[in-house]
Amino acid sequence: MSTNGFNPENVIVVGFADDDRAYEAMTTLNELASQGQIAIADAAVVIRDDAGHIDVKDQVANDSWAGTTSGGLVGLLLGILGGPLGILLGGATGLAVGSLFDLADGEDADSALTEVSKTVKVGRTSLLAQVEEQSPEVVDAAMAQLSGTVVRRSVADIEAEIAAAEDAQREAKRKARAELRKARHDKRQEDAHAKVEQLKAKLHPDRRAAAPSA
Repeated sequence: MSTNGFNPENVIVVGFADDDRAYEAMTTLNELASQGQIAIADAAVVIRDDAGHIDVKDQVANDSWAGTTSGGLVGLLLGILGGPLGILLGGATGLAVGSLFDLADGEDADSALTEVSKTVKVGRTSLLAQVEEQSPEVVDAAMAQLSGTVVRRSVADIEAEIAAAEDAQREAKRKARAELRKARHDKRQEDAHAKVEQLKAKLHPDRRAAAPSA
């Protein structure tokens, strides 16, 4: 992190009132990169459908950037936002992030994934990119000229929440499996008890439960 508190490695998400501007924004980012004003690890123009799934319309990746050859952070992020977690984060239904992050009330607004997901709106085209910047002004000014609104979160924040989401998903699966095992066990016990009662009835057809005394 730089001394002025600005983190140079960020994921930016840009929403546009005019969908065509997202493609122009991709071209603009590439121009800024060619001028050495920013560096791009991965970028994509995407649209989210009514079901919350994300369709990638255009994508660029810098294979020389560590970790991008087999799919960068943006690709991983899109996979998460286009799945069930993305819906919980507000991508399609507007629901707030819930117990997956175990956040206290009032902290949801600080969630990087929530902020990113809500920027990728249903039926609208957005631009996502992992960039290295010297300052936020360059990209912000370029996107403003295209009527784009920039949401910026540090790569470190995004990676931390992706890791937390994976851990939470693993824990949720563990709890779900435990509940299923318990349900199967309870059902087996219930079935066994019913079968024993049936056998008792067959062995003692004339036996009746004693009526309670007055």
